[in-house]
Amino acid sequence: MSTTPSSASSEAGHAEATAPSPARQYIDAVLEQSFRHLFGPTATPEQPRKHGVVSIAKLTAALADYLSPEEIKEVKAAFHFGDEAHLGQYRQSGEPYITHPVAVAEICAGWKLDAQAIMAALLHDVMEDQGVTKSELAERFGPKVAELVDGLSKLDKMEFRSREEAQAENFRKMLLAMARDVRVILVKLADRLHNMRTLGAVPVEKRRRVARETLDIYAPIAHRLGLNNTYRELQDMSFANFNPNRYATLEKAVKAARGNRREVIGKILESVQRAMADAKIGAEITGREKTIYSIYKKMRDKQLSFSQVLDVYGFRIVVEHPLDCYTCIGVLHALYKPVPGKFKDYIAIPKVNGYQSLHTTLVGPFGAPIEFQVRTRKMHEIAEAGVAAHWLYKNGGADLNDVQKRAHQWLKSLLDIQSEAGDSSEFLEHVKIDLFPDAVYVFTPKSKIMALPRGATALDFAYSIHSDLGNQCVAVKINNELLPLRTELKSGDIVEVITAPYSKPNPAWLGFVRTGKARSAIRHYLKTMRLNESVQLGERLVDQSLKGYGLALADVTPEAWEKLVQWTGNKSRQEIFADIGLGRRVAAVMAKRIEVLMSGRDADDDLPRAERHAANHAPPVVITGTEGMSVQLSACCRPIPGDDIMGYIGIGLGMAIHTTACRVAQRIHRRDPGRWIDVAWAPQPGRLFDVAVKALVKNAKGIFARVAADITSADANIVHIAMDEDLTHESTVLRFVIQVSDRVHLANVMRRVRTNPDVMRIMRERSNDDVVHARHDGGMRIDRERQDY
Repeated sequence: MSTTPSSASSEAGHAEATAPSPARQYIDAVLEQSFRHLFGPTATPEQPRKHGVVSIAKLTAALADYLSPEEIKEVKAAFHFGDEAHLGQYRQSGEPYITHPVAVAEICAGWKLDAQAIMAALLHDVMEDQGVTKSELAERFGPKVAELVDGLSKLDKMEFRSREEAQAENFRKMLLAMARDVRVILVKLADRLHNMRTLGAVPVEKRRRVARETLDIYAPIAHRLGLNNTYRELQDMSFANFNPNRYATLEKAVKAARGNRREVIGKILESVQRAMADAKIGAEITGREKTIYSIYKKMRDKQLSFSQVLDVYGFRIVVEHPLDCYTCIGVLHALYKPVPGKFKDYIAIPKVNGYQSLHTTLVGPFGAPIEFQVRTRKMHEIAEAGVAAHWLYKNGGADLNDVQKRAHQWLKSLLDIQSEAGDSSEFLEHVKIDLFPDAVYVFTPKSKIMALPRGATALDFAYSIHSDLGNQCVAVKINNELLPLRTELKSGDIVEVITAPYSKPNPAWLGFVRTGKARSAIRHYLKTMRLNESVQLGERLVDQSLKGYGLALADVTPEAWEKLVQWTGNKSRQEIFADIGLGRRVAAVMAKRIEVLMSGRDADDDLPRAERHAANHAPPVVITGTEGMSVQLSACCRPIPGDDIMGYIGIGLGMAIHTTACRVAQRIHRRDPGRWIDVAWAPQPGRLFDVAVKALVKNAKGIFARVAADITSADANIVHIAMDEDLTHESTVLRFVIQVSDRVHLANVMRRVRTNPDVMRIMRERSNDDVVHARHDGGMRIDRERQDY
């Protein structure tokens, strides 16, 4: 919450019941900033300080229920320290600022957090607002409290280029502190809860921004940790501040509808209570009213009217034993007709935040749908308090330990994402993806349950188990059936991951994975792989250019490398190679500089002339096709061994290989001739190469299968098949992407296909490039213009 420092002259008013007016606060703030700029802080140790304006009697009374007198004494010491630090500082409501930390501590006391967390709540703004150092706090209150306060403190805004960057980095800092100690986020949620409750004093624009941030980040975190009461309150207050008109309209409509629903609710309650009594089940039955935001969200997401949403009646039944939950469901299903597909067992398979209940929807009196949640007392406590239940219910046993375990697993996953994310914004993006409200529950082959966000794919599943498993994934079996990696999972699926040691992530995977962990792991691998490959390419390009001067990389002395690194401003030789491989530096310039350094000459030669010299005297770079991401075979012309080729070094893109006849390459060459280098195929390339062919065929029965069989019989792999949909003509076009070793292999494939009497013509297809035709006599010709049908 933002604050307004007042001048020292306002301290007399600090002890009064009536706080300064907002106008007076603004004037005092301006004066205070001016005095601070000229003379430093106006509040000095010599000034009289008055306590007692804010009482912590309510807080200590709450703490007396579960903390020792010694711990309460420490909490009081933290309060007095915070009161001193915030003296002369006011909230925008006009209240002394210390009222906010006290209110946050009271919320934490409601969750029965320990003394260290309560102290951190009282001190959570002293580092950020008053310049108290972490070491000071550690000395006064211990390293644990100092660590918690540091995790709650924002970073200096002056360190960032924009508010968005500062926000992302602050979230990153807080979430990583939370991953180390869950109390950080509990205190932060209490802080946000009180800020939202007192948001009325804040200017409208900031109010909307804070509300949006709360809805996007803090409410989902509360839900992810199982703090459902906090989650619902944050959602409703955010909605009220972000969209006050819609909130007011819905709130008014809900109040008006309550009277009309009383008769139906009373009838349902009476029937259910009687049925439970007949079954001798001790049950506490209460009605559940939807929050304003949940009504709005359901109307928006499912395109329902207000009356359709409110026509659903909600009830909660709390019993003593888990077995009673299932007995209750039997009684309810005998009382009212169940809606097919609407029964969910979250007791056998809890939600990712530890939530457990049985859910069922029934058709009640007057045909109205009724939603029932059935749970035990312990399940209810966990459902409302989530991870905070660890402190609230000390004797919770295995159920609470499971909630803690789930929370820590998620928090640990944040550390995994952080280690692989490129920057704060990317990290925040991945965390937002993982703050999902809905989940699917799938099984490993060993029957372990895995929870994933709705819409998650089989590849997400692989990455959820381990990053290495995802990186080496080549196929998946879902319910014993081989299916694509992009297949969306459904609850109950049994998923088996098939790996291969040579496999590596494909950039296209980023187009369909859903979880933050998968996205960050793929991006991290691709960045690392690309950097390594760029270094290797840079080495080859420099070696090629050095040969024009009669040198090789092995000849360059460490002293020459050290001087070259200083000259370029790079941190290392590897960084120079990476820059060259990515097209940020020119290999010929680096080679000339090395030649000058090796010769001991003081003056540089003309570098443009050096580039021409190296280009004219250096041998071509040899291409094997296995270089990886740093060397790409262009999709416009799909070069294969046997084609005449040339290489283009794009800025930050590595090298693209084109055929010399490619029209796209020719256009780029005219515009940017300095970035082209000579390349040649290796005598024995180390892979198969994709090439596109198309065949004009008669519309004969089975032609598709026969042409495909001809291609495979010529030892070519089929990667992709397409067929023109218009089958009304006597002929149609079949398109294939096949894998061949070189031009000779391609010619053999095309000759084989041409022997089929129903094939009228087959040709190599390249975008804006030459088209190679197979003639009836088995020879080949190259047409320099694209052939269209």
